[in-house]
Amino acid sequence: MKTKRLTTAQAIIQFLLQQQVERDRLRQPFFAGCLGIFGHGCIAGVGQALQQYPRFPYYLTKNEQASVHIAAAYAKMHNRLRTFACVSSIGPGATNMVTGAALATVNRLPVLLLPGDIFSRRGVGPVLQQLEQPYSQDISVNDAFRPVSKYWDRINRADQLMDALPEVMRVLTSQADTGAVTLSLPQDVQTESFDYPVGLFEERVWYIPRPAPEPATIGRAMELIRKCKKPLIVAGGGVLYSEAHEALAKFATQTGIPVAETQAGKGSLPYDHRQNLGAIGVTGTFGANIIAREADLVIGIGTRYSDFTTASKTAFQNPRVRFINLNIAEFDAFKHSALPMIADAQAGLEILSKILRGWTISPAYRKRVEKFNRDWDAEVTRIYSPAKDIPPLSQGAVIGAVNGFSRPQDVVVCAAGSLPGDLHKLWRTRNPKGYHMEYGYSCMGYEIAGGLGVKMAAPDREVYVMVGDGSWLMMSSELVTSIQEGHKLTVVLLNNHGFQSIGGLSQAIGSGGFGTKYRFRNPKSGQLDGENVPVDYAANARSLGAYVLTVRDLADLKGALEAARKQTRTTVIVVETDPNKRVPGYESWWDVPIAQVSEIPSVRRASAAYQKSRKRERYFL
Repeated sequence: MKTKRLTTAQAIIQFLLQQQVERDRLRQPFFAGCLGIFGHGCIAGVGQALQQYPRFPYYLTKNEQASVHIAAAYAKMHNRLRTFACVSSIGPGATNMVTGAALATVNRLPVLLLPGDIFSRRGVGPVLQQLEQPYSQDISVNDAFRPVSKYWDRINRADQLMDALPEVMRVLTSQADTGAVTLSLPQDVQTESFDYPVGLFEERVWYIPRPAPEPATIGRAMELIRKCKKPLIVAGGGVLYSEAHEALAKFATQTGIPVAETQAGKGSLPYDHRQNLGAIGVTGTFGANIIAREADLVIGIGTRYSDFTTASKTAFQNPRVRFINLNIAEFDAFKHSALPMIADAQAGLEILSKILRGWTISPAYRKRVEKFNRDWDAEVTRIYSPAKDIPPLSQGAVIGAVNGFSRPQDVVVCAAGSLPGDLHKLWRTRNPKGYHMEYGYSCMGYEIAGGLGVKMAAPDREVYVMVGDGSWLMMSSELVTSIQEGHKLTVVLLNNHGFQSIGGLSQAIGSGGFGTKYRFRNPKSGQLDGENVPVDYAANARSLGAYVLTVRDLADLKGALEAARKQTRTTVIVVETDPNKRVPGYESWWDVPIAQVSEIPSVRRASAAYQKSRKRERYFL
């Protein structure tokens, strides 16, 4: 057997270089390179290997958590068919990636993590940044990755790679079980050499299948659909990952069944498709939530039914409601006591279209759905075009300006705060990849790093990152990486002086926005309710190398967007918004427990209302 003597780290990079994926006869490399920051726990191992093999490009990020966000966004943009590896040193470099790992796993996005680890041979321990435990020598901070990884392993011997690496790829390329994969690499083992069989480094193609539903479930699904009167489709992220948007459009047009979109599924249909009711749930439209409340059959396609989608299980109130779940993941297909159709979304929709040829919803139901679509478009126009353009602007008006200026192929990116809810309701999607929201983990600080990942995946598209001042202050570091690598972003930074999403929630629970605003401490009250803290976001962005524009009104904003499009480097547009000019909620509710006893009258009132609303929560047995 022919062998090749390599270090463990060199063998990993050589293996990753040879991994290909194929779906629908399209073959492509699975890895686009490696993101990360070198430290003593990886520079002599993985770092040396990356230097030796420049075909596997290395990108110097500015925060290890951001590395994982970039990789996750890149994977999402590529429908989980491509990703990055992320490398870090031991200790804080590694644990910085834990949040990113949780985000990737929650959102079912493939990312490979290569954190450095403590010495396997132990003789020099405790090494710098090693966490010691008196009850075991076989533990390190990298064990924190176990609960947030879909696969976890520690390579204590160089020859263990031959078993570990195929398992790594099995999980990363699984459409049902993908997420963060962690391969912990003790720093001494990274540099140790071994005679690896050359077969380990031959090209491998991982085929991504499109499994069809089991025949018996197809017949049962046809019976349920033909008997129902008010069906509703809930389109989740699985529609987009499967590239099933065209199949869904055909099915919805053919049958007339209305479609409501989750955060991950937004873009499954163009906003003006007659059967598109828009967003569903806590951040949903009035049409989607009214139809959901009345639906006697819910067809979930590629959705995991998060509490925002189901309005904390209050969305579906018909006492006879049934569920059909078309999902590649068995875990999600069985939710809500559904008829499980465990299959690829595109394959399943094509079969449903065939077996239901000639069947449609009633003319009256179709007419009602189409009216909801038109009425919602009118509501969006109202919010986009305020009667008075008086600074500070409303968040809805800012979204409208960006949406109106952007082209169908452009991408808007966001993740946390009040922006995701407003974008979910208001953004007029015209392209299945035009709306990129990280809302499974709703991670503050994802926005700019995620935007960079999107741009790296789709360099020909303009990428608009919409971010609040709170998320900006948590992590704007990858602005520097975007400039360093020449990947231009247009960042719209909304300054509303604090955490206004949680501030609104605080008001709703009777706490009046306590502790959510960027204000000085007031010596009279002892609270943070003094004047606004004067943060100069424009100067901050300019110091990081961005081209910066500051705007006051809509005319300024539209001019700034025009100027930003002409720029070749990352541009930041700073606009102050009024936190009191909010987009309303529509026909929905979210379960946030409120104190059952309180000395504050507003909290007592909110608690009473909460107990009443909670009674609408349902079990689907």
